[in-house]
Amino acid sequence: MGQGGESRRVHARDEELGAAVARAQDGDEAAFAVAYRIVQPGLLGYVRGLVGDDAEDVTSDAWLEIARDLGRFKGDGAGFRGWTATIARHRALDHLRRRRVRPRPVTLEQDVLELPGPHSTHDQALESISTEQALALIRSLPRDQAEAVLLRVVVGLEGPAAARVLGKRPGAVRTAAYRGLKRLARRLGAAGVTDEDRRALGQSK
Repeated sequence: MGQGGESRRVHARDEELGAAVARAQDGDEAAFAVAYRIVQPGLLGYVRGLVGDDAEDVTSDAWLEIARDLGRFKGDGAGFRGWTATIARHRALDHLRRRRVRPRPVTLEQDVLELPGPHSTHDQALESISTEQALALIRSLPRDQAEAVLLRVVVGLEGPAAARVLGKRPGAVRTAAYRGLKRLARRLGAAGVTDEDRRALGQSK
C-alpha cells in the first residue's frame, strides 16, 4: 500500500475511534471495548518500552484511570490516542519511581511493529527487519530519541500530540524522532539489510 493509502487507512481508523469514544462517553460499553481494541496494542507497546515486563500491569492501571475520567476527555480519535498515551506515561513513570530504576528505552513485539500508522521510509525500513534486529537497534537509542520514535511509530502520534505527551516543545520532539530514525537508518545499513531496504531508506550502495 502506498503512503497515501496508508494515510487514508489511519484517518479512517481515527474516525472509527473518535466515534467509538463519543458513544462510550454516552454509556455504550460495547463502544468502549471498540476503543480499547484500537488503542491497546500501541499503548501496550509504548508502556513496554518504558517498564519492560511490567507493561501489562501498568497498562491495566492506565485503563482504569482512562475509564474513570472518560467523561472529561474532549477531542477526536487522534486526540484520544494522545490522551491515553499521556495517562499511560504517567502511570509508567510512577511505576519506575516506585522501583527506583531508570526507564529502559524500548521493547517491541511483532504485532506492534505491524500496527498501521503514518510511515516515513525510515519507519518502513524499520518494519522490514526482524523483531530481534529492531529490538537491538531501538534499545541502543538515547532515551529521548527512543521515546519519540515509540510515540511516532508505535502509538502513531503526530509531532504536536507527541510533544504534549512528553511535555516538550513540538520542535524538540520532531528533532528527537528525526535523529532517532536517522540513526536507525544508518545502523540498518550496517546490520546486513538488503539492497531493497537501503533503497527504502533512500541510500545508495
